[in-house]
Order: sequence, then structure tokens, then C-alpha cells
Amino acid sequence: MTATALSTPTRQRAPMSSLRKTALLAGALYVLTFVSIPTLALYGAVKGPSYITGPGPDTAALLGGALEMVVALAGIGTAVVLFPVVKRQNEGVALALVGTRVLEAATIFAGVASLMTIVTLRQAGAGAEAAVTAQALVAQYDWLFRLGQGTIPAANALLLGSLLYRSGLVPRILPLLGFVGAPLLIVSNVGTVLGLWGQVSALTALAAVPIALWEFSLGVYLIVKGFKPSPITAGLATPRSAVSRGDVA
Repeated sequence: MTATALSTPTRQRAPMSSLRKTALLAGALYVLTFVSIPTLALYGAVKGPSYITGPGPDTAALLGGALEMVVALAGIGTAVVLFPVVKRQNEGVALALVGTRVLEAATIFAGVASLMTIVTLRQAGAGAEAAVTAQALVAQYDWLFRLGQGTIPAANALLLGSLLYRSGLVPRILPLLGFVGAPLLIVSNVGTVLGLWGQVSALTALAAVPIALWEFSLGVYLIVKGFKPSPITAGLATPRSAVSRGDVA
């Protein structure tokens, strides 16, 4: 083996920048918010009028509650992780996004508590006397869902969409999906409240598609591509190891 071969340096992977890590984590959290999709089926039994007098089991309801709590925490996480970056575009709007995400999570937790109370009543043997209470708790969950997961995502889309559109951190087609989906979601929920169509219907499902597509595509993009170069990220994209070596002027 020659000395030249021995002296050839091994190529090392460039360290991931803090900005890339932020995008990767935010994207993963956005994708994680979709784990609650099965709850519609998982909550079918606990929302039924005869559940509280039935034999159970409670596994589906408990699993649905756990998934919704994961979604609530992941939703807060998306806003908190993105805050140091998007606040450079507009700190007030970025802070409002954190606030709406926390409010949305609060409604989710309150809704989960409503359904878990029904499970507790059934396990305690409350019987038919608690049937009215159980249906009241189901109604409370449905209202919390309309006000929380059914409406607040529209505000989230408008807030974050405006920050990302103006900053150019992602392709502008992505926030445009949010801008289209936000009014559709609001109109859908107004129609549900007015009794024009049901909370679970083909129309409400179609109205929710653009918002869902916006959030899922944003998550995938941030995982795969990260942020696009933008003036607001100047000074954030340099790997820390490079700074510590003194490579940056």
C-alpha cells in the first residue's frame, strides 16, 4: 500500500445545520398529527347510547383518547419548533400561531376527558341512570371537536400560511392550499352548526381535504427538503461544528 493511499482523507458527511434539524422535527410533528385518523372508528362504541350499560370493552375508546392526546401535544410542538424561525418574519403572527395551537390542544384534551368520563361511569356500573349524562358528554365532545379540531386549523393555516408565503421558506403552492382550505373548513363547520349537513358526511369530509393536504404536504416537504433559502434565515443555516472550528467569518 502506497503512502499516497494512506494519506487520502476519509470523506465525512457534513454536519446537519440547526435550521435543517428544525425543519426535520417540525415536519415529523406535522405528520404525527395524523395518527388520530382512526379515532372516528375507535370512538364509535363509546359515543353510542347503549355503551354505558354494555359490557365494554373499553380498549378502543382508551386507544382513541391516547391518539388524540398525542395529536394535541404534536400540534403544540409544530408551533413551538417553528417559532424561532418564523418569528423573524413576524413575531406577533408567530406568537399567535403558538396561542391557537395551544387553544386547539386544550379543546382536544377537554374532549378526550368527556369521553373518558363515560368510560369511567360504565366501569363504575352507573347503569341506565347515567345514560342521559353519557349522551350529554358525547354532545360536549362533539361541540369541542367543532370548535377545536373543526375550526381552529383554519386559523392555524392562515397564520402559518401567511408567514411561510411571505418568507418563501417553502414553495408557495403549499400555503396556498391552506388559504383555500381555511374558508372551506369554516363554511363546513357553520353549515354543521346550522344543521344544513351532518358532522360526519361526504360534504364535511371533502371540505376538510385541502387543510389536511396542506398540513400533510408541509410536513413531508419539511422532512424531505427542509426550508428553502430565505433572507429571514440568514445566520441560522450554518452547522454549529463549523462555527466552533472558526470556519465562519
